[in-house]
Amino acid sequence: MRLVVFDVDGTLVDSQNHITHAMGFAFDQVGLTPLPKAQVLSIVGLSLPVAVAQLAPEVDADTQARIVAAYKDSFMRARLDSAAPLYDGAMACLDRLADRDDLLLAVATGKSRRGLDAMIKAHGLQGRFLSLQTADGHPSKPHPSMLQAALAETGTQADRAVMIGDTSFDMLMAGAAGLAGFGVSWGYHPVEALHGAGAVRVLDDFATLTRAIEEWAA
Repeated sequence: MRLVVFDVDGTLVDSQNHITHAMGFAFDQVGLTPLPKAQVLSIVGLSLPVAVAQLAPEVDADTQARIVAAYKDSFMRARLDSAAPLYDGAMACLDRLADRDDLLLAVATGKSRRGLDAMIKAHGLQGRFLSLQTADGHPSKPHPSMLQAALAETGTQADRAVMIGDTSFDMLMAGAAGLAGFGVSWGYHPVEALHGAGAVRVLDDFATLTRAIEEWAA
């Protein structure tokens, strides 16, 4: 068996509006000027406290904690209003891969388990992923802990697994865990950053990603 591990935000779902709105709200709540969209999206994939520390290094730990709490509150309310949409082709890709008897699917995300569970429920993906690794129980990406746990949980060797993600954090995490890393160009980090972080390939849509995974699994 081979293991395919997916990132979530920027890879499976387009959550940029939820993320940027929530971070803008959180900064405003503590009296800070909201940051440009590109700067906020650059930290997607990191665990939230680590992301906030990078975005607001000049404030103290208590203020950073207030930003984290306000972000979570705003993001949850936005999620209840409308789920972040899957990217075009994501469901077809997951359906095709799930139909194969030689592949296992997993998730490794900087989201909380509550946030991941909500995404899975919103899109009817219950039971699709054998392993669900979130920020709740691991150090932030690019630490390899999430991938190591996914390998252990599924009984898969690192050389028979691939990480699919849109950020350099995903690619660096893959390399640290001994996995191949396939980047996707539709997410939140530029293609050159993915290549620089060790991506074996960078794909431009889900159709070509699906073919690349099937070629890798052959």
